[in-house]
Amino acid sequence: MTIDATDRHTLLSLARRSIELGLTEERLAPVPQVDSPALQELRATFVTLREHEDLRGCCGSIEAHAPLAEDVWRNAWASAFGDPRFPPLSRDEYDELDVHISVLTPLERVRVATERELLDVLTPDRDGLLLKLGAARATFLPAVWESLRDPVEFVRQLKLKAGWPADFWSPQIEVWRYYTESFGENE
Repeated sequence: MTIDATDRHTLLSLARRSIELGLTEERLAPVPQVDSPALQELRATFVTLREHEDLRGCCGSIEAHAPLAEDVWRNAWASAFGDPRFPPLSRDEYDELDVHISVLTPLERVRVATERELLDVLTPDRDGLLLKLGAARATFLPAVWESLRDPVEFVRQLKLKAGWPADFWSPQIEVWRYYTESFGENE
């Protein structure tokens, strides 16, 4: 599904409004009503906030559980105020933010027994990747390829994010891939 320009603008405005209300009300405000049928579809999203090109927050949903507009609303607020890697966003930072939204396709299971098999089927610059073993899981959006160009390093860093050693592999690791439609304020 391609998101048209009007719906993209609406989603970016929703993300901004969620953050703005978070600054004034200091809580997640109720989701406003959105009329677009496309924005009512169940979709998973990530909202990434950057300040002067530096990551300032990124939170999201890996699987669809809410309407697209609601998922963006909640994830924008979480990126600004709930990302454990950063302190809550301040009013001074708000005007410097660049908001970026990634809408995910449904997860596609990739059946591999070895890391080599995974590397053979991985498509750089296109694939988002989710690794899971037991309760531990980690994902990288396709945008991470911009900073981790080498597939071996991409997978190693994702394993580290999951809390595993970089050279770890188990045939029990579950692997999923997904794609994103991504857009931002400065595009």
